[in-house]
Amino acid sequence: MSDLTTLTRKPDRGTDERAALDELLDSVPVGVLCTVLDGMPWSVPLLLARDGDRVLLHGSTGAGALRHLAAGAPLTLTVFALDGLVVAHTAFDSSANYRSAVLRGSAEVLRGEDAEQALEALTDRLLPGRTEEVRASTGREVAATVVLALPITEGSWLFKGRAGGSGEPEEGSADVWTGVVPLRTVAGPLEPDPWNGSGAPVPPSVRRVQQAYPGLG
Repeated sequence: MSDLTTLTRKPDRGTDERAALDELLDSVPVGVLCTVLDGMPWSVPLLLARDGDRVLLHGSTGAGALRHLAAGAPLTLTVFALDGLVVAHTAFDSSANYRSAVLRGSAEVLRGEDAEQALEALTDRLLPGRTEEVRASTGREVAATVVLALPITEGSWLFKGRAGGSGEPEEGSADVWTGVVPLRTVAGPLEPDPWNGSGAPVPPSVRRVQQAYPGLG
């Protein structure tokens, strides 16, 4: 069986510093959850939130694959951030600046008060302070949701990334522009629902998201 915890190609792009993993998980709110279901690969993008030494995930109890994971099936969670396009003197040498991580393990099912707190943490991860602006989830809503916690343990994750410009061009290519095109996520103009009252103010949680993803101005 191959070693899934060691980079075999460009190992210099990897790191075992937990801070790099935490920063990625805290800055990217979505990942791709993968497992094997009925002998076939299965994957789905899900919202996520890091809560200390675990990653919180959730979905509908009607999702058969999530029930499969709740029963203890092994899984991987992939998180990726594209930070820029690296424009080199040739297409072959062009690249991208990125941060990525793959976490492996089995998820723990959260129930009762633990599930309620996890759902609040997920909500506040996406919209900081939102749980203080709306009513609490009902027991029926919590019961209709599968809440999973994936532990972050030593040896259960792999981080890889790239930063910087392109390599030095070959002789005679100095007149070809090379460099980096930075990329980032920004918050666009708000789009209120038509049923909002004319006096409904924009809540602080939404303002915080705008501040976290400022536009180019």
